[in-house]
Amino acid sequence: MTRQRSIQTMKPATAAKKLGVHLDATPEEFRAGVVSRDELNALQAEPPEWLRDLRRNGPHPRQVVADRLGVSISGLARAEITEPLTTAQIAALKEEQPEWLRRERQTREETQREEARLRAQRSEKRDDPVGE
Repeated sequence: MTRQRSIQTMKPATAAKKLGVHLDATPEEFRAGVVSRDELNALQAEPPEWLRDLRRNGPHPRQVVADRLGVSISGLARAEITEPLTTAQIAALKEEQPEWLRRERQTREETQREEARLRAQRSEKRDDPVGE
């Protein structure tokens, strides 16, 4: 006797996050129901036009905005950017290079350097056997 595998489903908000799009910008039929794991895989493999358009033009969720600007999500909050931005708005900010953007990029770069240094230090400790 074999058991049928249950279908994994997720809320539209979770699926939108996994797809890297802003939930409120998705079509009503996407927001209205649940999304199965198979449906999510199909959307990722062959995105429909609405998904390609959202990924290309936005509005983009905070994580995507932060990545495209080269800052952290916290950096966006410190700059009081709380709303989703479009690709055009992100490009305008990159071109304008406001002080907060330069400062937050520098902060992120310093943080990444420090994290890399700590990773290397931990790796060194693992490779160096104690007592030899």
